[in-house]
Amino acid sequence: MQSTYTYASIMLAAGIGIPVLAALNAALGTRLGTPVAAAMILFTVALSATAIILVLTGSHTALAKAHDAPKHLFLAGLLVAFYILSITWVAPKFGVGNAVFFVLLGQLISAALIDHYGLFGARISPLTLSRSAGIALMASGVWLTQQA
Repeated sequence: MQSTYTYASIMLAAGIGIPVLAALNAALGTRLGTPVAAAMILFTVALSATAIILVLTGSHTALAKAHDAPKHLFLAGLLVAFYILSITWVAPKFGVGNAVFFVLLGQLISAALIDHYGLFGARISPLTLSRSAGIALMASGVWLTQQA
């Protein structure tokens, strides 16, 4: 049970970070006059932080295995770039809350499909009626938070 709380806490922190990331990078993109420059800075900082952690944990040797990985797995990097570029561009015009609302809605839908079909090696968790109702309730809750 301890790992459940640990995992939930880590993911809660990550979830808290997403709108903060969106607001900070959107502000940087506005200040620089282009979301692309802000995204480049974000990725440079992220790459540097990741490289430091990779070396400190001794995980850098795992990079040698990357050439054997199925190439479609590297598409995740393009998805991250798309997210960062889109949130940096959209948030100043649409609002961080509105932008993140649609991000969360997309996450709920895609996560349910990935789990239902076990896509990309995910643990299969069928999309039952009660699970669908829970997702609909979560989506409704997120929608309610955005109503003025």
